Amino acid sequence: MKNIICFLLLSAVFTTTAKAENYPYRSDYLWVTIPDHADWLYQSGEEATIEVEFFKYGISHNLLVEYEIADDMLKADTKGKVEMKNGRCTIPMGTRLTPGFRDLRLSTTLDGKTYHHHIKVGFSVDKIQPYTKQPSDFKAFWEENIQQMESFPLTYEKELAKEYCTDKADCYLVKLFLNKQKQAIYGYLFIPKDAKPKSCPVVLCPPGAGIKTIKEPLRHRYYADSGCIRMEVEIHGLDPRLSDEVFTDISRAFNGKENGYLTIGLEDKDRYYMKRVYLSMVRCIDFLTSLEEWDNLNVIVQGGSQGGALSIIAAGLDDRITQCIANHPALSDMAAYSAGGTGGYPHFNKIDGMFSQEKINTMAYYDVVNFARYVKANTFMTWGFNDDTCPPTTSYAVWNTLKCPKEALITPINEHWTSEETEQSLCEWMLENLKH
Repeated sequence: MKNIICFLLLSAVFTTTAKAENYPYRSDYLWVTIPDHADWLYQSGEEATIEVEFFKYGISHNLLVEYEIADDMLKADTKGKVEMKNGRCTIPMGTRLTPGFRDLRLSTTLDGKTYHHHIKVGFSVDKIQPYTKQPSDFKAFWEENIQQMESFPLTYEKELAKEYCTDKADCYLVKLFLNKQKQAIYGYLFIPKDAKPKSCPVVLCPPGAGIKTIKEPLRHRYYADSGCIRMEVEIHGLDPRLSDEVFTDISRAFNGKENGYLTIGLEDKDRYYMKRVYLSMVRCIDFLTSLEEWDNLNVIVQGGSQGGALSIIAAGLDDRITQCIANHPALSDMAAYSAGGTGGYPHFNKIDGMFSQEKINTMAYYDVVNFARYVKANTFMTWGFNDDTCPPTTSYAVWNTLKCPKEALITPINEHWTSEETEQSLCEWMLENLKH
């Protein structure tokens, strides 16, 4: 088993990109952490033990390892040191008496440089429940706002984006208007070449967090190659053809810690920035289902992080959606920090003044767990345990709330990333579960 785990760890290093992997890309060093339960899962009250090894140039060393142990995303409650013998040491993590995750955070120093790592294990994860409660008028609030948006006729501009056309699909840049104020979002729309009317499933892909262009629109070209219409969108109404430098300037100006878009208007559910974003997901479905090539059967949403959140939100708002595919959803159980628990991205506990009663009330109208209660679509979720952006506690809070048909791929080693192999398997799952 140990050799298998080591192989998987090394595979993760060489099959992911430099910006999103558990270990530094092409690094000389490697941590190996092995729980005494192969699936990294325990029942509340069970003791967890972790075997730790550290390699440089593939050679193990007898080093002093400092560690701290904490509940997922929270301050450490236990600290200690242990000397490696024969290149390894064993650290008891203890247990949890309540459902949730514990995080073992490690550091060691070799040749004057300090190296860090961590590993999270779960306890009675099937019993993790969200802190966030559903407001009594939650459904009515969103139904009313959708009706108001739908009173504005479907309006958009569409032009051929030759730079992203392929031998199998044509690409269009779409500017989709949301209201009479002409607020809009942009998207790259891929339609299989020579697609016949009523022949293609439609796939909406909302973006991860940030103010940024639509990166690598052709990254998921295999959806269109497989006969699907796919639209990759942004959510801020910014033309993705703007330069990276312009997007960087805009992000610095309007997405700092003190004024990030996920905080704007949070004291009032009717003025919160994300209200228009959530409604835009329904407008995107309006657009995609208006295309003559749509097969009149299959409507899929798929995304990761903020995009995973928006996929579940869309599926909770719109019964036309038949499949929902979400990787490590953000915006989940956000207010849990206010009660001393583990909350989801954007981790409002890091910003002063975010847990006033008014803001907590607004969070409930925008929290993924409350949309998950209404999802009917066939749903696939995937998440990792070592994720400190969208922590596993909140992914389980969403998963345990879903009452729809659902499947999961749980990848404990993953931090905030999914491998290309996993990304392609999501497309394969979607194709296998299409309605005919």
